[in-house]
Amino acid sequence: MGTQQQDLYPDVTSSGGLAQAMRKVAELRGCDARLPPWATDSVVVETTRGLLSVHPSTERRLFRLRVEIIGFAVDAPGFSWNIGATDDLERLVESVAAWGNGTPLDELKERFEFLDLDVFTRSFENKTPTSLQWSGLMSSEFHQKQWNLLCRLHADEVLRDMFPSITHGAVRLRVDPLDATSRQVQVCELDEERYQMLRVGVPEADWIDVPADGLIARLRAALHDK
Repeated sequence: MGTQQQDLYPDVTSSGGLAQAMRKVAELRGCDARLPPWATDSVVVETTRGLLSVHPSTERRLFRLRVEIIGFAVDAPGFSWNIGATDDLERLVESVAAWGNGTPLDELKERFEFLDLDVFTRSFENKTPTSLQWSGLMSSEFHQKQWNLLCRLHADEVLRDMFPSITHGAVRLRVDPLDATSRQVQVCELDEERYQMLRVGVPEADWIDVPADGLIARLRAALHDK
């Protein structure tokens, strides 16, 4: 940090960096900020609700919080939101820990008055990231080989609400765009009448052949069966 930031953040400077300062506070407060061991000045925390990062202001003492989800595909868009800021290091650490632990958004807003989650929440209520991801994949020349399959899947009113990505040439559909462990499937097109699908994360699951006339029903079932 520069001289100005050292004046603004003496607690951070004396600790040897933002991440180390946050670790010390987390230990004192008995919470887990989920900081990777290599983090020093740059703080990016991987959570089931995206990448949460902290950005100290250079103009005044203020820790800005931003959350981002990645587009998960070449040429597909990523999404980021500024969700609040505080000058209190302890409150910052507590909010990062609560976010990483999956605390419900309503509870986060109630506990941490400096968080502004309205835009973030509204974008997911309106399925904005999912819609933009579909649009990005279906217009990407890089994924032209998957266009027919993407269009077929997107035409279904249930499957178009799944978050899509491309993995080794196969289309991956995920129930929750923010949760990499949520229910998901992969599907690839062999030809216009034959497909293969894989239930991701299911022990001993393997690719199975699916005829064209049964594809949508099988995918719906795989994404919603308990």
